[in-house]
Amino acid sequence: MALSDIDRNLLDRCLGGKPRAWEDFVDRFMGLVVHVVNHTAQCRSLQLPRSDREDLAADVFLTIIDNDMAVLRHFRGQSSLATYLTVIARRVVVRKLVERRSAVPLGDMVAHAASEDAHLEQRISDHEEVGRLLSQLQGSEETVVRMYHLEGKSYQEISRTVGMPENSVGPMLSRARAKLRQRAGADQPTG
Repeated sequence: MALSDIDRNLLDRCLGGKPRAWEDFVDRFMGLVVHVVNHTAQCRSLQLPRSDREDLAADVFLTIIDNDMAVLRHFRGQSSLATYLTVIARRVVVRKLVERRSAVPLGDMVAHAASEDAHLEQRISDHEEVGRLLSQLQGSEETVVRMYHLEGKSYQEISRTVGMPENSVGPMLSRARAKLRQRAGADQPTG
């Protein structure tokens, strides 16, 4: 699909620095960016709080305006503007999610996902505890959890490496996380 006249006009106004052009651009594409944020997080089995979704959407728009709107200046018009922005938004969101995930240890993710109390979160975040919990998983479950949470691999990369259908990776991760939460909770001293 080619660039529509509406989008061509909006693009020209933004690049020309016309009054209200950026506001009109954001109004037109905010829904698309929010959809990309939500869809990308869902594909990675992440439940993002509203503040994180808003931050990711802001990161996308900041990327668009960075370097005097270089992203828009590089648009060649060989597709619709919405298609181009979808690709840009997805790349930004995936990069930001990977940066965040690599900064958070597996134990913190497991504890956060389970919404457990502070003691469980502190205990699981310990590297030795993460290793012990991972050792309790069997075969491909342990491999998939390690690849996704510790190595930051995508579902597609895991699918190719492990030799399982890509749409089986998410359910396996969910089951493995549930086992880890259950085992971590069962090991908690009762008092």
